[in-house]
Amino acid sequence: MPAEGGKTDMERIGLFSEMEYVTVGDKYLSSFNRPFNEAASKNKQMLPGGSKEMSNLQAGYFDPHFVRIFEGEGYVNLNQVRRRHMMEEAKKNLGKAFLPSSGEKKPCGLGSYYGTIGGPVPFFSAQSKPREKYEAPGKNLYTNPGKKGTGYGYANVTIGKQFSHSADFYDAPKLNFKKENEEHHRLVKGTPFKLNLYPREYFDTNPYLFENPLPPIKKIEKKELLTHPFKPSSPGKKAGGMKAGTFDPYPSHSADPYVVKLSSQISGKGAKIFHPPSGPKSRPVESIMTLNVKRALNMKNYKTASVQSY
Repeated sequence: MPAEGGKTDMERIGLFSEMEYVTVGDKYLSSFNRPFNEAASKNKQMLPGGSKEMSNLQAGYFDPHFVRIFEGEGYVNLNQVRRRHMMEEAKKNLGKAFLPSSGEKKPCGLGSYYGTIGGPVPFFSAQSKPREKYEAPGKNLYTNPGKKGTGYGYANVTIGKQFSHSADFYDAPKLNFKKENEEHHRLVKGTPFKLNLYPREYFDTNPYLFENPLPPIKKIEKKELLTHPFKPSSPGKKAGGMKAGTFDPYPSHSADPYVVKLSSQISGKGAKIFHPPSGPKSRPVESIMTLNVKRALNMKNYKTASVQSY
């Protein structure tokens, strides 16, 4: 609109033209229904052709044909290169190769010095040392020639005399016991010793026997039964907010001025300060050996576990 000075608003602001209204007349489309990528659903798209798998064929590589690393290089014979290197190394030798006068000597057996540089060691020589001539000791003194026989079942073979034969009766233990018993009764004098006390058994023959005198018989006092029920002299009083329903009369009022009692005035057993017991009490504790056995021995290995491992 033109202002009072004759200039429009656009001229006063200093713009060449008014900004366009791009969204005027467009259909409203919510952001929820709007596609994320509109170009992906329009026109033709890029088709890569699918994934390729690694194989010996050329289709498994990016290039259409096999490409060499070096193009047009010359052929090299490795055997020829090796011979040239050996010839160059042989030129470095000052003379002929060293050859020993004879082949190496091989040992002929375990403990042999054949083929060694130092030769045999005298300390390890297998020859025996010189010793004095052995003189055998003299023979023992023989009084009589040895008796023939093994000793079992042969007479007069042992050093001592032959044992004399002694008869052993069949009832010898029985006869000896009889003689000892007769000798015992012959030495006994008088009748067997007996105490004057009558021996008591562990349990009395009469279970109701009582040696102490019985107490006098107590007379049972008969209680007189009340023929009539108990009735109070007057009916019970009803509490009406005062002391009319109680047994005692209403207490008289006494003036009790407020005085703070000091702690020193409080005395008595119940006025003492409560002290808790010192520390928790001990409880049964399992030993270390029991814990190790429970850990090492369970329901799966109790058949295969060894006793020596504990």
